[in-house]
Amino acid sequence: MHTQPLPPCRFLPYRILLAAAGVLVFGVFLSCRQPAEKDPGEDAKAGKTDSTETGGGTPVTYTTVSTDPLNEYLELNAVSAFLQKSYVKANANGYLQSVNTYPGKYVAAGQPLFTLKTKEAQSIGNAISSLDTSFRFSGTNTIKATEHGYITQLNHQSGDYVQDGEQLAVISDMNSFVFLMNMPYELRPYIANTKTVELILPDGTKLAGSVASSMPAVDSASQTQNIVLRVNAGHSIPENLIARVRILKTARTHTQSLPKAAILSDETQSDFWVMRMTDSTTAVKVAVKKGLETADRVEVLSPLFSPDDRILVSGNYGLSDTAKVNPRQAKEN
Repeated sequence: MHTQPLPPCRFLPYRILLAAAGVLVFGVFLSCRQPAEKDPGEDAKAGKTDSTETGGGTPVTYTTVSTDPLNEYLELNAVSAFLQKSYVKANANGYLQSVNTYPGKYVAAGQPLFTLKTKEAQSIGNAISSLDTSFRFSGTNTIKATEHGYITQLNHQSGDYVQDGEQLAVISDMNSFVFLMNMPYELRPYIANTKTVELILPDGTKLAGSVASSMPAVDSASQTQNIVLRVNAGHSIPENLIARVRILKTARTHTQSLPKAAILSDETQSDFWVMRMTDSTTAVKVAVKKGLETADRVEVLSPLFSPDDRILVSGNYGLSDTAKVNPRQAKEN
């Protein structure tokens, strides 16, 4: 009996399955192979470093010591005032016919301010003039300013009846304009050593002032004394304006200093230190002794740092005695 062979197409699925199994076994074999160890020198040749060497430390910035002049100032308040005021008064009983001024106006010495007609002239002046035309009686007086300055007070207007000697206006004498500084008496030595101070007005204007005199009395409760300061402003300054006065307390012409942020301390503010870098990634704690302080810098009395010493100025808070850091130079203000 003759048997017919199966068509080749009937064995095609089995061949596909065998090929897929072979590929799967080969892939498992490759995945199980151990990777070859990497030569440590390859990264070095390529310029790569371990991340712990560049970014593993605390990010910080550093600065160096400065030897510029350092000055310490006292700051007190001073109030502008007119020490002398001229009082314009009526010279007779009568009625004010005209008022030629107003509050805040600047007047010169001898300038007419008021015209006053006596009550007698107001009552009988017209009657006498009608009976005798040759009689000239006006009864009108002109009241003038006795000093130059600003009208700071005006007490009467046109038409008011005033009595002889009654106050009509107040003129603040410009020659008596000063600033009165309220200073604790124990600070007098700092005024005695200097005759010039700096005044800073609320709008930021700075004026040079000179110590003119001191009042011969102190406040019994606060033990403060008024010091008279004269200024040459070049423009009018209103009364009762509060200015800040800077008085030189201590001057250092050549001393080392650091920014305030570089100085660290304990809770009791008794021990002070800085973090100084010993190499490119290590900072150590160095005890320091402070001197005078300004608004943004602190004098370092000891130890003596070299100009190349790098002192941490940010990121330094809370670091241990010896700490790994990732430094960069701080920007100068």
